[in-house]
Amino acid sequence: MQSKLWISFSVVFALVFAGAAHAQVFPPGGVNNQPVIPFPVAPPAPPPPPIVVPTVPQMSSPPPFALQNTTPGRVTQDTPPKRVLKRERRPSFSDRVARCLDDGAAWGLNPNQRAAYSRQCANQ
Repeated sequence: MQSKLWISFSVVFALVFAGAAHAQVFPPGGVNNQPVIPFPVAPPAPPPPPIVVPTVPQMSSPPPFALQNTTPGRVTQDTPPKRVLKRERRPSFSDRVARCLDDGAAWGLNPNQRAAYSRQCANQ
């Protein structure tokens, strides 16, 4: 009988102090009660760009304001543009051959050398 008393006394003693020990050791809510960090949420997708039909330029329409002359007095439509100097026209092939033959004769080349020189000189 005494053993039953000891067993019941030890069970009651263990239950009373075990509850207090659990309350001190474990945090409220259990052992694995860690705060849950949520995964970062992706920002919402940007809205698609608006679809705009481009305007077709017309031949008779004036240019946009950004392309117009905004400083009056410098360029007007009435004044023609400055003349561009053009290179002199190249002499004709026969004129070049004649000049090359004359240069070759002045340098003292014989007729065969003058013929070769004039062909090379006239084609430059």
